Amino acid sequence: MNLQRVDEIIDSYGADRVSALAILQDVQAEYEYVPREALERTAERLNIPVSEVHRLATFFWAVRLEEPPGEHNIKVCLGTACHVRRGVQLLKQFEKALQIKAGETTPDGKFSLEVVRCLGGCAHGPLVEVDGEPYTDVTPAEVEKIISQVTGHRSQAT
Repeated sequence: MNLQRVDEIIDSYGADRVSALAILQDVQAEYEYVPREALERTAERLNIPVSEVHRLATFFWAVRLEEPPGEHNIKVCLGTACHVRRGVQLLKQFEKALQIKAGETTPDGKFSLEVVRCLGGCAHGPLVEVDGEPYTDVTPAEVEKIISQVTGHRSQAT
């Protein structure tokens, strides 16, 4: 990770603490996540506690901390409509198939699994998005098919 690049991003906002979230988003756009070093540098340069920058980052689902995303990003919607349509069971099936928990990336770096609060297709839930492509009315039985379609990857759970 290049702290000089992080400094350039911070400088582009005039090192203004009001721009902390925008800075984190730009860092994430650069690295696909916000490395711990970048979080600390942002806090240092904006003269605010690391805990405050971390709290800001974790408040928003769009900021990814700690580890880069996998090659393929799977988002399972657990907004109200998807939740009542068995979205939690769907999430558990993805976790079982990929052998990771939500918020993690498979050891081979192929898949990341995320929970989101709404993908905007409430009438067609539960909804899953894979690499920006929506899958509607998904059932747990379709999880393996979705994973296989993406890369030909067979899960460890079969």
